[in-house]
Amino acid sequence: MLPTTLLAAFLPLLGLVFAQEEGQISGPTSSSSAAGYSCDASKCKLPDCNCASTDPPGGLSPSDTPMFVVFTADDAVQSYTLDAVNQFLAHRKNPNGCQPKMTYYTSLNYTNYTLVTDWYVAGNEIADHTMTHVGTPPEEEVTGNLVALNQLAGIPLKEIIGFRAPYLNYTVDTLKMLAKLGFTYDSSASASIPVTEDDTDAYWPYTLDYGMANDCLVVDGMCKGEPKLPGFWEIPMYALFDERGVDGPHLMDPWLDAANGQSTVNDTATLEYLKSTFTAHYNGKRQPLGLYTHPIHVSLSVPGATVSNSTIKMINDFLDWAQMQPNTWIVSSEQLLAWVRNPVPVSQLDSFEPLKCSTPAVDPSLKICNGIPQNEEGLLAHCAFPDFPFYTCYGCPQEPPTPAQPNPPQATESGQARFRLSSNCSTPFWDPIKGECICNSSTCAFTDTSRPIGPNGANLTGDQVSSGSASGASATQSADPYMPFNGAPHGAGVSTGVWTAALAGVVGALVGTYGAVVGF
Repeated sequence: MLPTTLLAAFLPLLGLVFAQEEGQISGPTSSSSAAGYSCDASKCKLPDCNCASTDPPGGLSPSDTPMFVVFTADDAVQSYTLDAVNQFLAHRKNPNGCQPKMTYYTSLNYTNYTLVTDWYVAGNEIADHTMTHVGTPPEEEVTGNLVALNQLAGIPLKEIIGFRAPYLNYTVDTLKMLAKLGFTYDSSASASIPVTEDDTDAYWPYTLDYGMANDCLVVDGMCKGEPKLPGFWEIPMYALFDERGVDGPHLMDPWLDAANGQSTVNDTATLEYLKSTFTAHYNGKRQPLGLYTHPIHVSLSVPGATVSNSTIKMINDFLDWAQMQPNTWIVSSEQLLAWVRNPVPVSQLDSFEPLKCSTPAVDPSLKICNGIPQNEEGLLAHCAFPDFPFYTCYGCPQEPPTPAQPNPPQATESGQARFRLSSNCSTPFWDPIKGECICNSSTCAFTDTSRPIGPNGANLTGDQVSSGSASGASATQSADPYMPFNGAPHGAGVSTGVWTAALAGVVGALVGTYGAVVGF
């Protein structure tokens, strides 16, 4: 195995490269004049149209509006990244007693597919972040991710509704492509002006029936009515602001930034502006607040970790404080959008279906590879590629998936091919070894939708991408499927091949960064 001391030398440099490149803004990315935004509210009505507005949706007053904290993570899914998320969320409850859920914008380099399955079945949202982490992505990067997440992680196509662009680099054509591919929303644009400013761009999520109203100063050809994409949503990423106000924005991984124009990171200063930005939203029109993370930066279990216990405590202290404020909910992007499309007052949130607890009813003693750790133990296929090893319930491909071939044929040398997820069975009830659905009752009825991801844009469901079958069986009862992802479940931790490939990537990133600086 690659020596930990060598990893420790390089991983902090990887974090530095990513911190410098991803999710940073230095000032306003839009303005009222650049936006030129106009929306006819008499025609634009929920649930499928919403004007860009600072006012809560549905005509609710701020006092009747919940305060949402949107928690997201970007990039590869590994045991150490899920550990990083869990140290902030696993011990929490929302006001209705349910554990908070979050959105993982997933790219596939170094991703362990079985952990994507587990995370999804535990109730979290899995969204698209391209296959190989490419900004301004070509279509095959986006559709390839859809195919691979469906075929190797068992995520139904209709459940992958959101997208975030790597490096937040996107164009008008990116948004048009997403709408064409059947995505419901994008979350790549920045809300970069404080809510306390008259010309704030901190809008509630809105549809692009009348064009974009964010990032008008940084994305060419956007705003002033473009692009018109009826029914397609933008969920802005809400910046945080230190004591400099509009001149002190922080977006992704704010705990990596120095606050207030200082040269070093100070956890106390970060906590102060997290609280002050939250308070401005809470006491104003209750626009959501976001915690947008790259989990590697807050992982204590990855070799060479540089995050301090002080920073972890500071983030938890903020969430503790935020949850003490009445009617505050920690949610995924998908949950936020579900509420915006059907806004109900805080008095009705306990019965609001998208915020309820979700526990698949599967007998914990049943042996089935379904994304529930106690059910699937011993059943995972180990795909031991030298530079890209992973585990999956759905059979190893002959070669690692790529944008050009996101669904390679299954390797069957060591046994029978497995059945990929059927379009009429949901993930926790599908047995990919037997090729049957263990539930046929109305409580688990499911039909996947097709997406235009086939040749020449043909509409396909998951089992049309790859063959599968389903047969009925009786439903069973379940225990709570949630299990912390500490350590390396099912032997699914970071293996030698992953660390070797990661080291190569670090060196390449560092060489590329140096080359950009010196001009070669």
